[in-house]
Amino acid sequence: MRDIAVFSGSAHPDLAAEICEHLGVPLLPTRTSRFANDCIEVQLQANCRERDVFLIQPLVPPVQENLVELLFMLDAARGASAGRITVVLPHYAYARSDKKDAPRISIGGRLVADLLTTAGADRVLAMTLHSPQVHGFFNIPVDHLHALQEMARHFRGYDLSNTVVVSPDLGNAKEAAAFARLLGVDVAAGAKQRFADDKVVISTIIGEVADRDVIVLDDEIAKGSTVFELLDRLRERNVRSVRVACTHGLFAADAVRRLSEEKEIEEIVCTNTVPIPVRNRTDKLTILSVAPALAEAMRRIHNGESVSALFA
Repeated sequence: MRDIAVFSGSAHPDLAAEICEHLGVPLLPTRTSRFANDCIEVQLQANCRERDVFLIQPLVPPVQENLVELLFMLDAARGASAGRITVVLPHYAYARSDKKDAPRISIGGRLVADLLTTAGADRVLAMTLHSPQVHGFFNIPVDHLHALQEMARHFRGYDLSNTVVVSPDLGNAKEAAAFARLLGVDVAAGAKQRFADDKVVISTIIGEVADRDVIVLDDEIAKGSTVFELLDRLRERNVRSVRVACTHGLFAADAVRRLSEEKEIEEIVCTNTVPIPVRNRTDKLTILSVAPALAEAMRRIHNGESVSALFA
């Protein structure tokens, strides 16, 4: 069997190091330099020939810089005669660009998938894509993980006898229902309309939430516009408490501080798919690690074992 070789881009080296610790393999060095004309050059500083190469790089701000670095890493690995190249995408930012909802716009999720394939990716390992159809944008194998098990283990530490999981919109309702089943609780969903990136309206909540302990589940939180809008509807129904959970805690525009200042919100839970600066952390923020899940999926890919069995 081919040797395994794991490299990280500059987007989230801490997560890559934690994954390698669980795998019991070294994180191999990568050098990224910049020329005077602002072009970058990427060198994988370890042998790739006929090896099973994994490149770890979430697409987080600066997204375009990290995307180009990943494309260069792919091209370098392919040029170095790697046996197989797997892109590990803990966060695929362009998954939100999954449809043509306005005239004369590009479908970025599909375009970036094509770029990754053209640059040399043989397969992709992703975590909680924004919508299921993004999986179909790739014409190479995609293993799609979610962080529901990690979050369920965390929330089972609380009294869930009066709890309901609430999805902010109907698009995420299937994921919320699966999470509710893991916890053995009820599920509800908001009826949401989006008018701009930071402008949403939730007209009502479908399901019973009055006088309940609520866990709001979403795939990612950026500015928090959806959560704040949902919080207004939950207040109107006199919920008892609110905990907010998401896979990707992007927390742009000081969102985590603003959420923490809401007295109804007792806790904000996210995973480490994206780096969370110390300045964005508050006493209400809990960060769960997905490194063990990603490491196990990588091990199974390397050994030719089933990845879907992780969710059995």
